[in-house]
Amino acid sequence: MSPVKAEDLVPFPVKEQFGGLDYCITSPPPWLTTVFVGFQHYLVMLGTTVLIATIIVPLMGGGHEEKAIVIQTILFLAGINTLLQVHFGTRLPAVMGGSYTYIYPAVAIILSPRYALFIDPLERFVYTMRSLQGALIIAGVFQAVIGFFGIWRVFIRFLSPLAAVPFVTLSGLGLFYFAFPGVAKCIEVGLPALVLLVLFAEYAAHFFAKGSFVFGRCAVLVTVVIVWIYAEILTAAGAFNERGPVTQFSCRTDRSGIIQGSPWVRFPYPFQWGYPIFCFQDCFAMMAASFASMIESTGTLIAVSRYAGATFCPPSVFSRGIGWEGISIILDGLCGTLTGTAASVENAGLLALTRVGSRRVIKIAALFMIFFSLFGKFGALLASIPLPLFSALYCVLFAYSAGAGLCLLQYCNLNTLRTKFILSISLFLGLSIPQYFLVYEMFFGFGPVHTHSVAFNVMVNVIFSSPATVAVIIAYLLDCTHLYWEANVRRDRGWHWWEKFKSYRYDARSEEFYALPYGLSKYFPSF
Repeated sequence: MSPVKAEDLVPFPVKEQFGGLDYCITSPPPWLTTVFVGFQHYLVMLGTTVLIATIIVPLMGGGHEEKAIVIQTILFLAGINTLLQVHFGTRLPAVMGGSYTYIYPAVAIILSPRYALFIDPLERFVYTMRSLQGALIIAGVFQAVIGFFGIWRVFIRFLSPLAAVPFVTLSGLGLFYFAFPGVAKCIEVGLPALVLLVLFAEYAAHFFAKGSFVFGRCAVLVTVVIVWIYAEILTAAGAFNERGPVTQFSCRTDRSGIIQGSPWVRFPYPFQWGYPIFCFQDCFAMMAASFASMIESTGTLIAVSRYAGATFCPPSVFSRGIGWEGISIILDGLCGTLTGTAASVENAGLLALTRVGSRRVIKIAALFMIFFSLFGKFGALLASIPLPLFSALYCVLFAYSAGAGLCLLQYCNLNTLRTKFILSISLFLGLSIPQYFLVYEMFFGFGPVHTHSVAFNVMVNVIFSSPATVAVIIAYLLDCTHLYWEANVRRDRGWHWWEKFKSYRYDARSEEFYALPYGLSKYFPSF
């Protein structure tokens, strides 16, 4: 055994920008790579879109046609909102799509007793949709005020790397119940997809075909094509004919009903379901979801900035992005998308998987969303991909997104009990408390908070069912109060690494990555 060299014992250097990328935020790849990687970003977010519509639309009384129209609307608004965020928001290469956080209040609104009077399912669907629209509009206004009035800038200004680790990590890790549990619904389709993606992206791209475009850039696309064909063969061969209805719905490629219900061409427009209905209980429930989603989006955007090769996003730019996210939620409410907009966690993971963090790629992905939403039959064909296949992709992509939070530990002193305490308790309770709320509701049919005020119940249950929200509340509070006055704490929590990014003018790279286009920075300056 050779002796250990002295230089091998030196700790790895701290990196303000992630260096494991082939293309960063400002370096566009060749057009062929741009188109193929952009299409994969569209494919990845499509799974979340279909899952949200599959959960909510039947509860509202909608059929295949309504489900197809809702999916088209979500995709169209996702494309528009992504372009708005990339051009005028944080300018990070983040895909803005539907958020799981809004499912809880949406279901609570749908199951409200006041909708039980409707006998006709279509009439009930339309009326419920109009109520969701009104609640989303108010939630969007709430978030836009927090962003554009600089309230979120104050939160980011006091955020340290130590407090950021738990909620960035749990922004991805907290979605674990949408990953392998979804794979297990059809193990014949989900497990091969998971194994193939790992083999293609992590082995073939580095060992068997090093530098290969097919495996290095298009591992997701290759996996989807192979497993989708395999699922078609199993369906045609009758492999699922004797299985239960739940398994058939998850496994078969002809059970979604989206292709039959989709029009060839349709343009989503405001008030397509009628004018919004505003109910104060519904609005407060959606505002709580907007708050939780805003925190999760912040964690995801920090992960995106890392995997895009950019520096930490200045507080004023973060606040600007949250403001534009509020505008996006207002647009969602006007058109009727069931849920609000948030930064897509799975797409953040795809930046790392493909090693392409270019802003241009996300713009192309947004154009794919708009195109396939307008030409419904083509988009419906892709939307008929079995959901366990998407869940298999999420097992890898959510993990990559969570890894962006763990890499922030390089800024912190891990040899102090204070650091260990804040990290451990925020991560532990960030998983434990939401799990308690979830299990409680599964057993009793309602959340742990069950007062006479339905709006209050939903607000508390939504906030404490979000792992990232619970984690950031605990970590942020402890980091700003526990032994804060001691001199060495400032260095232990990694504050000095992000201090120069707390103001837009302190580091020249902020102008390079986050300046508004078309000379708009002169009229809307960042601080």
